Amino acid sequence: MTAVPKILSGLLLICISVSSTANSLKPEKQSFDIDSSVVTKHKATINGERLNYTVTTGMQPLWDNEGNPTAALHYTYYKKDKVKDVAKRPLLISFNGGPGSASVWMHIAYTGPRVLKIDDEGYPRQPYGLKDNPYSVLDTTDIVFVNPVNTGYSRVLPNQDGKMPSKKSQQEQFFGVNADIKYLASWLNTFINRNGRSLSPKFLIGESYGTTRVAGLAHELQNNQWMYLNGVVLVSPTNIGIKREGPVDVANRLPYYAATAWYHKALHPDLQTKDLLEVLEEVEQYTLDRYLPALAKGAMISEAEKLSVIKKVARYSGLSEKFVAQNNLDIPTSAFWKELLRDQELTLGRLDSRYLGIDKRAAGERPDYWPELTSWLHSFTPAINHYFRQELDYKTDLKYNMFGPVRPWDRTNNNVGEQLRLAMAQNPYLHVMVQSGYYDGATNYFDGKYNLWHLDPSGKMKERLSFKGYRSGHMMYLRHEDLKLSNNDLRDFIKAALPAPNTSAKY
Repeated sequence: MTAVPKILSGLLLICISVSSTANSLKPEKQSFDIDSSVVTKHKATINGERLNYTVTTGMQPLWDNEGNPTAALHYTYYKKDKVKDVAKRPLLISFNGGPGSASVWMHIAYTGPRVLKIDDEGYPRQPYGLKDNPYSVLDTTDIVFVNPVNTGYSRVLPNQDGKMPSKKSQQEQFFGVNADIKYLASWLNTFINRNGRSLSPKFLIGESYGTTRVAGLAHELQNNQWMYLNGVVLVSPTNIGIKREGPVDVANRLPYYAATAWYHKALHPDLQTKDLLEVLEEVEQYTLDRYLPALAKGAMISEAEKLSVIKKVARYSGLSEKFVAQNNLDIPTSAFWKELLRDQELTLGRLDSRYLGIDKRAAGERPDYWPELTSWLHSFTPAINHYFRQELDYKTDLKYNMFGPVRPWDRTNNNVGEQLRLAMAQNPYLHVMVQSGYYDGATNYFDGKYNLWHLDPSGKMKERLSFKGYRSGHMMYLRHEDLKLSNNDLRDFIKAALPAPNTSAKY
């Protein structure tokens, strides 16, 4: 690995005051170049191919309409060397979610060429660090990981008077569904043109809230930056503005409950001996045909039907009939995470229900903490800090915000699902894929399927929509088997979304 410093034009030095340390009551100042980068060279064997690649990591400013810098966004750009025709080389633009989450998760655990040293199920091990990722999609596409404002090393900048914008001003500019999409689209336009990628096929991938982000970006990029995409990948998607209220919201949880109960061997033996996917097929069918209609009847459901549904929901969820009845057929996720293994005095993870926790009291309605998130922070935090400083030679005293200060977040006028549908309708090249883990209780996989079913009510674009499920949770790629499978699915999606030669974008 060789480090090659590279400072882009228009350098501006910014000093920002930060809170005092434990050893001093005086505020310190941190300075950083808002328009700078460091370049390093690397080698790897990926998908059986030995390749050389270049990593550029640094800051790129965002400007207002008067040309004043308002924020500096940190990014990491992976580019395969010796590509003859960059116009044929795809570019994958990657975002995580939160909102307020850095791009670290997919960066060093999914698609990037370096991944965490963890066990095969995703649990942390010391010594911490990284290893090569032989399944990365870098053999197929270049990748840029972007940190939105206040995540990672990205920061809001002082105004021309040297003062930080007010909290209200910052929210209006950056911290809301539509503000987030608008400024990121502008930033991406600069990045694409600076790096000579205007002709390249382009793909967006977002995880969790990042799916809201990329769904809206597909439309914003097309209609206000005039940049057309080939694909959008929604990893563990939010509702992307598609309503799932009332009985639909309740019913859609049952397949996830069944998957989690199956994993923890909490189902009846006749279900437990079946393969997970066989069980889920049965539960999904029951959810649509019987559970959802029963919930829609509310208090008017007959006693006989209610008793029948109680028995089935208990059978498929691993919960007792009494508990289902006490919840009037509507079991909150927090109650499920506390109740399923209550007899063992263990709780379940929210984002990945394979993970187990220990509460202060076995009693109660919800877990004390999320064991999966503490486990992930355990391994991700030291690894990303080491990676930037030691392997990518990016030196800064800025704190890497795994989760940054972005709240309150303005969630009004969230219409990104319709925006994504319209982007697909306008662009016959545009494909969409959902990737979900069966044990994800925060953005459950059946909701992900529901998104696809209702993204295009006409059904005329369903051939460009696809779903992939995995035997893991929210970050399905942490499980070694699914790291390989999900990257292969992503690689196949990218290749399939590239039009054949001389294929015009038309209906």
